[in-house]
Amino acid sequence: MPPIIENKKLWDDVITQIELGVSKANFNTWFKNTYISRQEDGIIHLAVPNDFVKEWIFNKYHKFILKILRDSNPAVRNVEYVIHKEQSPARQNELERAQMEELFSSQMRLQELAINKEDNLNPRYTFDSLIVGGFNELAHAAAHGVVRKPGVMYNPLFIYGGTGLGKTHLIQSIGNELKKTGESKKVYYLGAEKYTVDLIDSLQNNKMTAFKERYKKYDLLIIDDIQFIAGKDRTQEEFFHLFNSYHDNNKQIIFSSDKPPKHIADLEDRLRSRFEGGMMVDISRPEYEARLAILKAKLKQLNFSLQEETVEYIASSIQDNIRELEGALNSVVCQSQLKKRNLGLTEVKTLIKNSIRPQRTISAKDVIQTVAAFFNIEEKVIYEKSRRKEIVKPRQIAMYILREDFNTSYPYIGQKLGGRDHTTVMHAYEKIKRDLKSDQMLGQEMEQIKSMLYNEYPVSS
Repeated sequence: MPPIIENKKLWDDVITQIELGVSKANFNTWFKNTYISRQEDGIIHLAVPNDFVKEWIFNKYHKFILKILRDSNPAVRNVEYVIHKEQSPARQNELERAQMEELFSSQMRLQELAINKEDNLNPRYTFDSLIVGGFNELAHAAAHGVVRKPGVMYNPLFIYGGTGLGKTHLIQSIGNELKKTGESKKVYYLGAEKYTVDLIDSLQNNKMTAFKERYKKYDLLIIDDIQFIAGKDRTQEEFFHLFNSYHDNNKQIIFSSDKPPKHIADLEDRLRSRFEGGMMVDISRPEYEARLAILKAKLKQLNFSLQEETVEYIASSIQDNIRELEGALNSVVCQSQLKKRNLGLTEVKTLIKNSIRPQRTISAKDVIQTVAAFFNIEEKVIYEKSRRKEIVKPRQIAMYILREDFNTSYPYIGQKLGGRDHTTVMHAYEKIKRDLKSDQMLGQEMEQIKSMLYNEYPVSS
């Protein structure tokens, strides 16, 4: 029998046993693209697709593989791992990315095992582990207000913002903090889609009475992604009554959404008005300082250190999404562990380039300089406390652009424009927004300012 057939038969026997001993996800990730390339003096040369798999299989499965091989062929002395020579660099990179993604997914699944089955809260989501910056300062303060006076202050609390900005972390922190107070508060967290699924199951099984009683028994109900009930008439009908029950009995209810109530399409007006009847606060994109703090906190949690320039590069490159920010860091840490050294900056740039979106090279200072130039005033006067009309208007326009075009948080804008309170920025934003609807001249001025701004500071990739 030719050696290549012997190699195939031996590995087929071994791989069948391996498949029985590992999870399906791990088998597909690490073993599907492997084969015995040759046998020599009791040494099995096992071909694997790339260095990533080579390191991982050797560290995690070497003894397991060797035992099965020896059971199949007692003459086997050891296993050596070699890279497929026929694999193109592009194919190797593609496989490596897929394997890293599966690795991180497995890690997340392990973390999810810690979720409390009674209240669905993840104990990792606490105020202590939350980084607070201008981007989430108001939401964080409102959350603490709820903890101090649940059902009284800010009821309902409605937190909105884009994907991956930490909304779930913050709203679950409220539940975990209330559990620590020692009061016998019944807390429950769920996604809006889960509520709809439970409702449908109860309707189909004639268990609506039990469904209603189950959701009414809590003191604090936290519902994530409430926008998903939009367009679902029966879900909205039942939720309307549930909301009234909580509110009438001074029980706290908390929502998160990717947008404010007025922008949720197909949401009943009566629900919209109730959502807007409490405290609404947004979480915006984290500023550079906050992103840097998030990365350093994550590294501390992982008990791992990276070069300062690496951390600063990640923080400056990924600006929109905390989840993507942490994902990029995980990739760098994992690769560093596999290579048993810190990656160089060039390697880091290559590794996370797919996570980087095109970003505007425009800062708050650039906006202020452009507005000052347009109105022919000195830049420094915009920062001052002057209430002169010819200064107030440019200042308010700068605040409006920073908020409208760049989704910058109110506290951060206030900080950059002379340390003003966030309420001043909110007033300025709403005033300019309102005036733009009726003041044609203001609209023309705004277009000219933005044209100057974006021609001077174009989008870079």
